[in-house]
Amino acid sequence: MAYFRELPDLEYQSPFSDRNSSLDYVRAKNIFRRVKIRDDLQKVFTIFNKYTISDGARPDTVAEALYGKSEFDWVVLISAGIVNVRDEWPLSNYDLYNYSYEKYGDNLNDTKFYETIEVRDPNGRLILPAGKVVDANFTIPDPANKVQNLQQSKVVVAINNYEYEVRKNEAKRNIYVLKSEYLPSFLTDIRKIMTYTESSQFIDSKLIKASNTRIKSP
Repeated sequence: MAYFRELPDLEYQSPFSDRNSSLDYVRAKNIFRRVKIRDDLQKVFTIFNKYTISDGARPDTVAEALYGKSEFDWVVLISAGIVNVRDEWPLSNYDLYNYSYEKYGDNLNDTKFYETIEVRDPNGRLILPAGKVVDANFTIPDPANKVQNLQQSKVVVAINNYEYEVRKNEAKRNIYVLKSEYLPSFLTDIRKIMTYTESSQFIDSKLIKASNTRIKSP
């Protein structure tokens, strides 16, 4: 991922057993220098577009479609607020079925829970919203019956394990992505954030040196 090229470096005391002395350092990317979209900007819809991830799409293919370069996959993930790609990016339909079967086995079609269906009275007024998780025997008075509370109507449907996993996966498809016209200024701001200011650890704008805990004070 090209994102790691944007990270500044850190000289850290060598953890390797073949080091020559306690003064040996290794140079690595400072993975603790992480960026995210400001919370207040996430609600500014003028700089974001709503995007639906198609079946089988990956962050790099979305970046290619949006920004013309697959290496901006990290921009897609940051603007979508995704940290753990494995858990937060939708699986393809094929992979989802395999994942679900591995998780549930022969119980794939067993009931996971029950939920309500939408119920309205003859005048179109909402009596019961859809999607409320309830017990299997949940009932309400039949709104079409003239004698209230006399006849009970079953208003729940069973959701099986596979339907549950499909729903979770589908909910991951809708994300917000940075509009392409804001990409240059976004990259400029990121690169400013990724530079170091002068401090006791400062070597240059892209490198600092960590304290050496192996050297004891007299």
